[in-house]
Amino acid sequence: MHTDTDRCLRAAQAKDERFDGWFFVAVVTTRIYCRPSCPVVGPKPENMRFYPSAAAAQQAGFRACKRCRPDASPGSPQWNERADLVARAMRLVADGVVDREGVPGLAARLGYSTRQVERQLRAELGAGPLALARAQRAQTARLLIETSGLPMADIAFAAGFASIRAFNDTVREVFALSPTELRQRAKRGGRPAAPGALTLRLPFRAPLCPDNLFGHLVATAVPGVEEWRGGAYRRTLRLPYGHGVVALRPEPDHIACQLSLTDMRDLAGAISRCRRLLDLDADPTAVDELLRTDPDLAPLVDKAPGRRVPRAVDADEFAVRAVIGQQVSTAAARTHAARLVTAHGERIEDPSGGLTHLFPTAQALAGLDPEALAMPRTRRATLIGLIDALASDRVVLGVGSDWDEARARLTELPGIGPWTVEVIAMRALGDPDAFLPTDLGVRRAAAGLGLPATPGALTRHAARWRPWRAYAVQYLWATDDHPINYMPEP
Repeated sequence: MHTDTDRCLRAAQAKDERFDGWFFVAVVTTRIYCRPSCPVVGPKPENMRFYPSAAAAQQAGFRACKRCRPDASPGSPQWNERADLVARAMRLVADGVVDREGVPGLAARLGYSTRQVERQLRAELGAGPLALARAQRAQTARLLIETSGLPMADIAFAAGFASIRAFNDTVREVFALSPTELRQRAKRGGRPAAPGALTLRLPFRAPLCPDNLFGHLVATAVPGVEEWRGGAYRRTLRLPYGHGVVALRPEPDHIACQLSLTDMRDLAGAISRCRRLLDLDADPTAVDELLRTDPDLAPLVDKAPGRRVPRAVDADEFAVRAVIGQQVSTAAARTHAARLVTAHGERIEDPSGGLTHLFPTAQALAGLDPEALAMPRTRRATLIGLIDALASDRVVLGVGSDWDEARARLTELPGIGPWTVEVIAMRALGDPDAFLPTDLGVRRAAAGLGLPATPGALTRHAARWRPWRAYAVQYLWATDDHPINYMPEP
């Protein structure tokens, strides 16, 4: 979008917050870059430059505005809508892959050469993977400086910087303040947060309907791994350097996020997973405008606009849970999953609540005795086959996965049919166009609206909802009187 100067100019002059994260506005006279919605008096059009990413603006020599904090704007919805190389790379960068594995590791995960990855990212985003990772490190550093009492040296290494000097230089360059000045400017009153505990605000594009989002997560929550406590959805997180516990609470203009981490190096990855879980980088205006063009769906959209797709923090975990939940009730699926967690999950301490385990990895489940599973023999075989495929990397699921390739590999596994493949694509892979025409709830809702109820006819009708069919499913599900559609009681 940043190449459409007229459109960017109109959005910036209107201070339209819907475009925050889509592009960034840099001012050549002040050398500052902002969100399109920055509340300060706008510059002259001839002094504006538009960039596709914060990293590109920083690389061009602009520093972040202290008023609108553009580095903290919602992420571009493109990276969740698309499945091409650039989108997959951006999801992996957000998950911290470049900091942990370098650019060669990023390229290896994508199946391309480092040169190809560099070239495509620079062509579309104006910055390579190292610059994008550097911008993310700066954002992580600012969060830790402002929301924790950690010493600056600890923050530097937790944010992924190789040295104190690189940390100081980057913070000064990006924010025009030293780390100490940034902390003082935050004016955090009272005692600093306890080590490992952070309180953050996760922004989103309005509107957001939290009912089905939190209702779904809580109704399907696995005891010991997830819970609803004090008006917040809480769950354990398995992270690259350790583990964490997160509490997410919906507020009118943000999601309140409380994170407890065993290793602060996991902060950026944990935030990325929480945003992905709640689909916070979606563009609800674009989704709802298209779905409203169907007169049968329009009343559902108007009734509760801004529905998101509840996703997952761990794709392998969700895939296992999807197979466990085949052809059984929500309560039965929770019971079966809880047994797996108790027998094979890693125990953790949770002083603030009742969480007890991390969900077991595919490797931990690889030696699972099928006879220990209280489910039909065919579903046991399906689950064991999936676990083996995940543990051996014959099926690779995650933020950097190729959606079509993952679907093809899942389809090859015995017992995994179209419904399971599509629900994994929708919630674990994040495909916004995944569709469930054979789902009972979808078919029942379609029939109630006068839409075709047979899978083939409904799929043909749903072509008008593309590329947002996963969101259409949320609106269809919402017609049912099921706990997944209601915000839990505080």
